[in-house]
Amino acid sequence: MSPFFHKRGGERDLFLRKGSFLNPSVVRSPPPASSPPPPPEKMHGRPRTAPKPEDAAASAAKAQKLRALQSQFLSYHHGRIYTKEALDASAKLLEVNPEYYTGWNYRKLAVEHRVKDSESSAESVRSIFDEELKMVENALRQNFKSYGAWHHRKWVLSKGHSSLDHELRLLDRFQKADPRNFHAWNYRRFVAALLGRSAEDELQYTEDLIGNNFSNYSAWHNRSMLLSEILKRKEQESSSQDIISKEYEFVLNALYTDPDDQSGWFYHLWLLDQTFKVKAPLLVSSWPVPGSELVVSGNVSPGYHPLTSFSEFTVALERFPVVLYFNQTVEGVNSSTVTIRCTFVQNEDVTWKPLSPQNSRASKVWVGYLDLSGVDHHSSLPHTIEVKLGHHQGINSSNGLQLSVPFDLSFTVSVKSLETQSSKDEKVAWEEDKFYACETHLQVAIPSLCYDGIAVENTYKPTTSDWQIGTITEEISQIRNLLAISDSKIGKITLARLLMAHDAMSSPYATKTVHAEEVLGLYSELMKLDPSHSQYYKDERSLVLLQQLLSSMGTLLRHCFYYGGITSSSTRGPICLRLNNQSISRMGSFDKLLWVQMLDLSDNELHSIEGLEAMQLLHWLNLGRNKLRSFTALDPLRCLKSLKVLNISHNEIGLHSIDTTRYSCTASPLSHNGEIIWNGDEFSPEDADVTNYWEAFMVFKSLELTELDIVGNAVANEKFKSFLLKVLSKLQFLDGQNLR
Repeated sequence: MSPFFHKRGGERDLFLRKGSFLNPSVVRSPPPASSPPPPPEKMHGRPRTAPKPEDAAASAAKAQKLRALQSQFLSYHHGRIYTKEALDASAKLLEVNPEYYTGWNYRKLAVEHRVKDSESSAESVRSIFDEELKMVENALRQNFKSYGAWHHRKWVLSKGHSSLDHELRLLDRFQKADPRNFHAWNYRRFVAALLGRSAEDELQYTEDLIGNNFSNYSAWHNRSMLLSEILKRKEQESSSQDIISKEYEFVLNALYTDPDDQSGWFYHLWLLDQTFKVKAPLLVSSWPVPGSELVVSGNVSPGYHPLTSFSEFTVALERFPVVLYFNQTVEGVNSSTVTIRCTFVQNEDVTWKPLSPQNSRASKVWVGYLDLSGVDHHSSLPHTIEVKLGHHQGINSSNGLQLSVPFDLSFTVSVKSLETQSSKDEKVAWEEDKFYACETHLQVAIPSLCYDGIAVENTYKPTTSDWQIGTITEEISQIRNLLAISDSKIGKITLARLLMAHDAMSSPYATKTVHAEEVLGLYSELMKLDPSHSQYYKDERSLVLLQQLLSSMGTLLRHCFYYGGITSSSTRGPICLRLNNQSISRMGSFDKLLWVQMLDLSDNELHSIEGLEAMQLLHWLNLGRNKLRSFTALDPLRCLKSLKVLNISHNEIGLHSIDTTRYSCTASPLSHNGEIIWNGDEFSPEDADVTNYWEAFMVFKSLELTELDIVGNAVANEKFKSFLLKVLSKLQFLDGQNLR
């Protein structure tokens, strides 16, 4: 994925997104019958005025005439009558209502009928199609954005009997009237293809339009489409770099002329994406870490199996996870493309799954589970496990490129005997005094992780070129100069992205954050400068902050603590990564967090935990005192089968009556998203609680939590707690109360 990742919305790339276009959380109730009529509303900033009686009468008469004309037309259509009188009626109807698709279908049938019955001369056939084009032009003058009219014009032109040069002249007139009409631009591309006009010729046309008005976003957009075609042809030639360099000079003229105009900035963002986008997929992180020597136990009680070293883990032995983390979304990870060699598992028995709550077939993170239950627990001998991928084709990115760099990962596993658990249950306490630092021991306990990158064969060469580094350095300089004379919001965003991309240029595994402080400052400025988009800036700032906090072993150790809340054990407790109270609103850098078993994210501003599904080893998770609004926001937890302790207290779950994410992000009783598994007769789908708490059911049904804190949420009433006791059969503590 490019460091300048952006989302597309139709023709336009939305630089910022906040909420949805229609806000379903705003519900308007109808006024009481006795209430006076509401004041006129506004449409596109223009006030609506109540119609005058004479206007209403005229409108009713017009509607009556239209119904009569439509009735007459339908009688012609059903009777397959294509006389001049019938054609005039259809033309009149379509000029009044160009969106009447039945009318356009009738016109097609009429044209084919007339061509079939006409003389064989080319002139008579051409006159039929010319008349049709003239009729479509009249309809377009009534509604320049009519889908039906534009589609019909394409159909007429595709028959090959019309003048294409005339179409370009007509488009020039139309585009002067409305230069941003995407119908006309789509039609122009269609006509240019029929004419065989080169992309270079069309590129000059966009340049002329931009020269007249550099706010013409549609011309910039068409320019990006044309350049994509040109660059695709010259991908193997150095001339593509010259083309992009000239485009930077071209767009900078627009940016300096009006730094607040968005059109040029969108094109500049597209250029950056073309310059620095990652092409072939790469493996950037994995768990287990290559070269690690692991000691695994199936006991999940921290009091009786203290995880005092990074090399000691507790997992369900039949589900030992092997996690592969790629630099972009890939598909095709299976036993044919990934080979596992060890003495106790057959490669074909390993099923690889994409870690995506939406059950997509593609993901950046994949997991395969090994069954260690058959390994001799009484033997301390380590077992070597080798994982090989990239040696066979089949792992593809969304743009169709193959994982071509071979990766060989090797680690050892020793299985500890299961200890008999004491009858004493202890609740995990997340209080400040329960954690203590001991950097000397932690430096030994936590190895290098992936800070030096995954070792690859010597044939791999970084794809970053001197030209790319030179280009990004030049663009940083240009944007700095522009910001010295203008306080442009989009300029600040672009500079922030450029600086972070510059830090990541040395290799796909780079962890340097040289410019992090400056970038954090830019996003802080933007939150004050543009408060309407503060959540977007806050999320971007959070991602940069996490990169900074996890950028090196030194910064990581400042946030690693031993958990000391276990009274029944004299040994150190598990290692906890504490990222609490950091003003984090969005999580990231998960490629550096695959090893974490205990995570404290409390006292932040999280509204989503998207990406947390990659952390397959998580046993203890604290999300207390954040801004999580719904159980839908907790959807990634469904993938965390090792999770035992969860704190989601004092969030906003149940506070908002409408969850706007539920309709697109998770399963519901009316959808087939998600894997629905019912627990036999104990919990039937007809149960009323399932209907009332469907989102909660989908999150908790596959988890085996022993401890849950949900106090402080609006949903946490006695009825909901009773529902939780049904779903979570192994729960021992609920809101601090011992259920046993």
